[in-house]
Amino acid sequence: MKKSVFAAMAASTILGAHAQEKGWEFGAVLDAAYTTRSLALGQREQGLALGHSDAIARGPLGRHFSAQLGAAAHQHDGKVEFEMEEAWVQTRTLPAGFQARAGRFASQIGYLNEQHPHADDFVERPLLYRAFLGGHWFDDGVRLNWTAPTPFYLTFGTEVFRGRQLIEEAATARSPGAVTLSMKVGNDINRSQSWQLGASYLHNRREAAIEDEADHGEEGHAEEGGHEHGHGHTHAHGAALSGKKMWLLDAAWKWAPDGNNRQQQLKLVGEYARVTKPNRYADNSDYHDALSLSAVWRFSQEWELGARTDWLRARVPHGDHFHNGRLREHALMVAWKPTHSQALRLQFTAQPRAEEFENRSSRTVQLQYVLSFGAHGAHSF
Repeated sequence: MKKSVFAAMAASTILGAHAQEKGWEFGAVLDAAYTTRSLALGQREQGLALGHSDAIARGPLGRHFSAQLGAAAHQHDGKVEFEMEEAWVQTRTLPAGFQARAGRFASQIGYLNEQHPHADDFVERPLLYRAFLGGHWFDDGVRLNWTAPTPFYLTFGTEVFRGRQLIEEAATARSPGAVTLSMKVGNDINRSQSWQLGASYLHNRREAAIEDEADHGEEGHAEEGGHEHGHGHTHAHGAALSGKKMWLLDAAWKWAPDGNNRQQQLKLVGEYARVTKPNRYADNSDYHDALSLSAVWRFSQEWELGARTDWLRARVPHGDHFHNGRLREHALMVAWKPTHSQALRLQFTAQPRAEEFENRSSRTVQLQYVLSFGAHGAHSF
C-alpha cells in the first residue's frame, strides 16, 4: 500500500510519546435495527430495537498517559439498559515497545472482540463470538503489550481480568477470573495487498453454574445463586457456552488497488475457536468449536456487499451429561454508506440447522442504521 498500515500501527505503539498532543475528544454512535425474527444466539430483538450505541470521551492525561471513558446503551428484553463499558488509563511513554493499560476495556483476543459491534461489517457478530464471548467481551483488568522492532508488524499481549463479565453466575471461581495471551503478525505483500494472522488463548478460571444441577444433588454456588442461563436465549452479557480453556485463530487478507481502499476493497476474514472442559463432568471428547468465514467487497465509495457463513458444534451441558448441539448460519448483506458517519445495512440471515438451540430462524431480515457523531475509535485491520 502507499503507506504500510502495519508500519503505522507499530509506530503508533512504539513512538506514541512523540505524537502531537491533542486535547480531549468526544463522540457518540447510534445503532438501531429492525429485525423480522430473532436468531438463535442472536443479540438483536425482534422488531425495532436499539443496538450497541455508545458515547465516548478520550484524551491525554499529561505526557505519559491517555484515558478513555465509554458508556453504552442497548435493548434487552424490551428495556434499554445502560452501562459503563470503558474506563481505562493507558501508558504512552514506556520504553522498548511496551504499553500497559488498566481499568475496564474489551479484550484483544480474536479479530473482532476489541472492535465495537456497531463498526462490524454485519448486523450480528459471528456465532463464535455470540456463543463463547457474549458477543463483545469487556471486563475489569490490566493489559501489557509488546510491539517487536521488526520490519513487519508483530505484537504480543497478555491480559488479566476479573472475569465476571464473561461468566456471571459461577459454580466455582478463583481470582483473577480470566487470563489471556495473544499474538498478531502482519505485513504488506505489495501496494495493493496486506495480511494479518492472529492467535489467542483464554484461561477461564470461573466455572459456569451447571444447568439442572439441583436435579443432581449439587451444593449451592460458591458465589452467586441461580443457574446458568439456558442456551439459545438472548443474553445481555456472558458466554452462552463456556469452558476452562479457549484457543482462537484468525486470518485476514485485504486487497485495494494501489492501496486506495476508499473506492474499492476486498476483505476476506476467517476465524476458528475451540473451547475445552465445559464443566467438571467433561472429558477430552467434550468441547465446543466454531468457524466463521466472511467476504466483504467495497465496489464503490458508498456501497458494500458481504457474505458470511458460520457453523457451531457444541457439547451442551445438562448437569452431569452432555447433548450434541449444532447450529449453522448464513448471511448476505448490502450496505450503503453515503458519508463516513452513516451506514444503512440490509441483511438476510438463514439458520438451516439447529440442534439444542432455541429460536432457530429459517429466514430473518434485518435493516440496520448506524450514525456517528464526533470522535470514534480507530479502525482495526
